[in-house]
Amino acid sequence: MFERVSDSYSQDSYSDKDNIEESFDNSAEVGTESDSNSISPDSNGITSQSADTTTTTNSAPDSITGEEDTDSLEDPNNLEKMILSTGIRVGTPIKTKFMASFITRANPEGLYILDISKTLARIDVAAKFIGRVSISNVAVTSSREYGKTPVEKFCELTGARGIFGRFMPGTFTNPSLPKYLEPEIVIVTDPQADEQAVLESTRAGVPVIALANSDNITSKVDIVIPTNNRGRKALATVYWLLTKEVLKKQGKIKSDSEMPLTIDDFEAKLVEEVI
Repeated sequence: MFERVSDSYSQDSYSDKDNIEESFDNSAEVGTESDSNSISPDSNGITSQSADTTTTTNSAPDSITGEEDTDSLEDPNNLEKMILSTGIRVGTPIKTKFMASFITRANPEGLYILDISKTLARIDVAAKFIGRVSISNVAVTSSREYGKTPVEKFCELTGARGIFGRFMPGTFTNPSLPKYLEPEIVIVTDPQADEQAVLESTRAGVPVIALANSDNITSKVDIVIPTNNRGRKALATVYWLLTKEVLKKQGKIKSDSEMPLTIDDFEAKLVEEVI
């Protein structure tokens, strides 16, 4: 059973240079660790970060600023710095039991931090899994506004099938619908926001790959890619990384420098609030 987490966090509570969609997305991370004793799960397997945590200074800062340098993509250290600067591992103030193994700690702002090494490892696993089927039979969807452009770019470069706009109930289960699909793999940007796609994939026996944040419930997901799935730049980054690995598995590129598009190309435009 999927549960919706409250979105009552104030946008002003966290620093956010990208003005991203959710209040706790892409928040700047300070190089400190919180005391693990302050984190305690409740009966539903969901943990929230206590406000009065004890912190210790880390030797290396976690928040790295700077623009993407496409000439340095072959250097693993530079690539890692570039990835970390996008907030890809910054989670939410809530942790579910499904995502606990992907979390390293919580920062002083009360946000859980995802393990970037596991994120990169799961992207590789997902790319290998996708490579086992015809890419035209891979369906990708995003109900999140900032996930639509990354999905479009992923589909444009790999040949996957994108589902844009509202996900029509019955798309994977009702053959009488004009847009009925029989995918072999379904990729969702958020198992909570894309719940209908996940449920129908499960009913149809189709494996699901999901980008999942610290507060997601992933009981119906086959391959979890732990990542910030709310941030504009974070979503661009994770889809760029997944696209890169899929293209390598397809034999279309051999190195990072051969990627035809940059992370910036995957990034959605800011959605301005109309007053």
